[in-house]
Order: sequence, then C-alpha cells, then structure tokens
Amino acid sequence: MSKIRITKQFSFETGHALFGYDGKCKNVHGHSYKLSVTVIGTPITDRNNVKFGMVIDFTDLKKIVKEDIVDIFDHATVFNATTPHLELANELKTRGHHVILVDYQPTSENMVIDFAQKIKSRLPEGIALHSLRLQETESSFAEWFASDNA
Repeated sequence: MSKIRITKQFSFETGHALFGYDGKCKNVHGHSYKLSVTVIGTPITDRNNVKFGMVIDFTDLKKIVKEDIVDIFDHATVFNATTPHLELANELKTRGHHVILVDYQPTSENMVIDFAQKIKSRLPEGIALHSLRLQETESSFAEWFASDNA
C-alpha cells in the first residue's frame, strides 16, 4: 500500500521578543503565524473502520495541534525564560496577560522544533510527522523535516 502525506494548516497570533538581538525584533512584537503540519502514513484498508481510506482523520490531527500548539500559543507572548525578559514576563502576568516562558530564543526556527516534538509525541501508531512549516510573515518561514532529523 502506498504511503500518503496529508497536510492541515493552522493560524494563530503570537507575540515575542528576541533578547540580545541586534535588530527591531529585540522589541516585543507579534506575528500572524501560519503552521502547516504534514503527516505520512498508509490509508486504512479495513472497510469496517469508520476511517476507511484515511491516513488520519483531519479532525484528529486538528485536535492534536489545537490542544498542544494553537490553543496555547494563540494570543500569547513568548519569552526566553533564561533572559532578563523574565522580569517583563512576570509583570505582564500580574496584569492578566497570557505569557509563555520557554527555554529557547523564541525564533521561528526554535518554535518549529518545539512544535515538532509536541506533535510527534501525540500522533497515533503508524502515523509519522513528515514536516512542519511555520510562516512568520508573508515572505519568511522556517521548515522542519523528519528526514533532516533522523
């Protein structure tokens, strides 16, 4: 049976700041991120299975990505917890803002690595994460491929 890749796209709004960066992105700012999640697997061949013909139900993939990424990162501000931004993060939290502290510089590159780990851990047996594409702006994106990280 053939291996098939399927992709589902998501969007969310997230703010961040890059501590120590030498350009404008050192300031707190936000992006309208677009995340494309591609998984690979073999379509279900059991005619009695309600998911017959599917690699994975798009609804099941959506649930995983929404719970672990979109619902967490949407309208949040992400800071590296190991920088002086921690003080700003704590101030924002006391004022009721949704702040996420991570152990990495919150670049698209590092975020896509984080997202890959989260998604891979939730996929059902027989389904593998093939690639992620995190688009930060109209012309800028980071990609993660399983084949590059084997």
